[in-house]
Amino acid sequence: MAGVRGSWGSTLGLAYAQAHPERVTELVLRGIFLLRRSEIDWYYNGGAAHIYPDLWESYLAPIPEDERDGDLVAAYHRLLTSSDPAVAQRAASAWTLWEQSTSYLLPKKPGNDDDAGDPRFDLAFASIENHYFVNHGFLDDGQLLADIGRIAHIPGVIVQGRYDVVCPTRSAWDLHRAWPSAALHIVGDAGHASFEPGIKHHLITATDEFADRSA
Repeated sequence: MAGVRGSWGSTLGLAYAQAHPERVTELVLRGIFLLRRSEIDWYYNGGAAHIYPDLWESYLAPIPEDERDGDLVAAYHRLLTSSDPAVAQRAASAWTLWEQSTSYLLPKKPGNDDDAGDPRFDLAFASIENHYFVNHGFLDDGQLLADIGRIAHIPGVIVQGRYDVVCPTRSAWDLHRAWPSAALHIVGDAGHASFEPGIKHHLITATDEFADRSA
């Protein structure tokens, strides 16, 4: 089985490959997220606020002021699981908007995202992500790097936007250092989204090359 995964999908792809290396023939990973506490704290607990202070205010808005200096992922969990549907929906919309607004190096034009503003999508998206984050993805911190030896023999390609705020380049670099046989492409004019031209180019090139090898 070949795997092409990005962001949270890169987490799942690595976890699956390490659990079942005999079932994976190659991996193409984009926007690396290793589910380390440092990565969650960066994006959801204030690090990225230094780059997007205006958007960060909207992310903070649903959280009571006396909880804003603590663990915001835990605060969101309480809101997203509230018995009051309006409270849960407001939190879900703010969480999802934060991600959608910071994923592209150049902001998308309004109306280009089919899921933007869909309350059902927002609630599902935020609730699922938050559930895994408050449970540390059911992984030990740093586990995906510690177990990299299980997939050292599997061909891999890592594609990373240089200005990815959601999943900063540090994680892609750490993965590449632990798994040096995997090719790393850092795209100098891209953020997090897979549809940015440079990211898309390297993903297509990698999948085409692996398809040619197996033909």
